[in-house]
Amino acid sequence: MKDKRILYVSSEVVPYLPETEISSMSFEAPRMVNKQGGQIRIFMPRFGNINERRHQLHEVIRLSGINLVINDLDMPLIIKVASIPKERIQVYFIDNEEYFKRKATLTDEDGKLFADNDERAIFFAKGVIETVKKLNWAPDIIHVNGWLASLLPLYLKEYYKTEPLFTESKIVTSVYNQSFDGTLDNKMINKVLFDGLDKEVIKSLEKPNYNNLMKIAIDNSDAVIKGSEELTKELNDYIDESSKPVLEYHSIEDFADPYTEFYTTQVLSN
Repeated sequence: MKDKRILYVSSEVVPYLPETEISSMSFEAPRMVNKQGGQIRIFMPRFGNINERRHQLHEVIRLSGINLVINDLDMPLIIKVASIPKERIQVYFIDNEEYFKRKATLTDEDGKLFADNDERAIFFAKGVIETVKKLNWAPDIIHVNGWLASLLPLYLKEYYKTEPLFTESKIVTSVYNQSFDGTLDNKMINKVLFDGLDKEVIKSLEKPNYNNLMKIAIDNSDAVIKGSEELTKELNDYIDESSKPVLEYHSIEDFADPYTEFYTTQVLSN
């Protein structure tokens, strides 16, 4: 992977959030590529329960300051950055007072999904892309982890399809069984339609549950990784029936060689 540029976009990354299948792999995969001489960038949301002082986050003024339009509202984009200790890896945080100040990630203290998670997902996708544009950093691979990041492939393929920076970028989505009950806001499809996307392409967002969000991500990706040993039958079948290159599940103990080979022979070569 020497000199290859890989952009990791994840809803959670250790050490900033607790260890889960997603947060652990969102750290270990970039660390692997970094050790192989690749260039990496990691993006995640700046959730309000991330301790900015302990992790030494600081705002990057030259990247902040633009507004993203979400459902006809101007929402200021703030970019913060931190370095993972001992790894020489930088993590960029997408922030906004309205969406990410609350001291929690995706649910309230009763475990109920936040009502604006759909808008947070749209903001996160657009925020990552706009920041990478400002960095003028063209990734060879964009690797997406977690359902809050699931709209990124859609926005890259549809909303930003004429953006020259991403012309050669290949999108990989890892699908996990870390899902949620119920659906996001049932008006989500209208908020995405506001951005001028084709209704046929986003038809499954009429019911924005976990499976449908991941199907949107799969449809707009160039390759798929099964990030969990067990997935719902619906998603497992959907992945197997897709025409995409698929990497079967590998544990965090033995993923390095399969991921490297998959990136090289299945993703970059197509």
